[in-house]
Amino acid sequence: MFTGIVQATATIAAIEDRAGLRTFTIDFPEGFCQDLAIGASVAVDGVCLTVTEILSPTRATFDVMLQSLNITTLGGYAVGARVNVERAARDGAEIGGHPLSGHIDFTGTLAERRELENNLVWRVSVPGPFRRYVFAKGYIAIHGASLTVAEVNRAEGWFEVWLIPETRRATVFEDKRVGDALNIEIERGTQVVVDTVREAVEESLGQLRPAIESLLAERGLSLEDFVRVPTLPKG
Repeated sequence: MFTGIVQATATIAAIEDRAGLRTFTIDFPEGFCQDLAIGASVAVDGVCLTVTEILSPTRATFDVMLQSLNITTLGGYAVGARVNVERAARDGAEIGGHPLSGHIDFTGTLAERRELENNLVWRVSVPGPFRRYVFAKGYIAIHGASLTVAEVNRAEGWFEVWLIPETRRATVFEDKRVGDALNIEIERGTQVVVDTVREAVEESLGQLRPAIESLLAERGLSLEDFVRVPTLPKG
């Protein structure tokens, strides 16, 4: 498990491809690898990776399967790329963000980037199947950073987050530009609630559902417009 608080940024020093596997060698800041062991978990841009070899006090390697390369941004990285990193949380660790699994649900696209005084606003596109899990004032993780959703438009398929100066300083987000892909992990508690509600609706409406959906669609509405999932507390 991870806390969603990015601990440092690191640099990809080398990449080696083998059949169905890619090995990343990553350079970390001084002190990050203290007590790091083979088999330990590190979130790299939000993707949970396992340490396969420790080369020096600041350098380690990670093997990434083809599936992970295909569904995350890791497949497009080159030597020299900077990444957000966080070590797995220890028992009793303070959850400063919200609990993350390190399993990416989808990649969104940075659709808009607006500079405001002391803030940076990102608008991120969301694929259709995942829009139901994103709520204003809820939580979402982008490249392993726990963020609060400021605004959502499910019809158009986007959400917005505001990045404060400290978040911009401590992450690789300053490097991102419109059109870049972003690793997204949805908040698991919200997913469970939404899926449970949807199953209950399916069971209760039964054969009436298509007719009700058709009537709502004529008015530009959907069943999801009538479902309000409460924001879950952090931790």
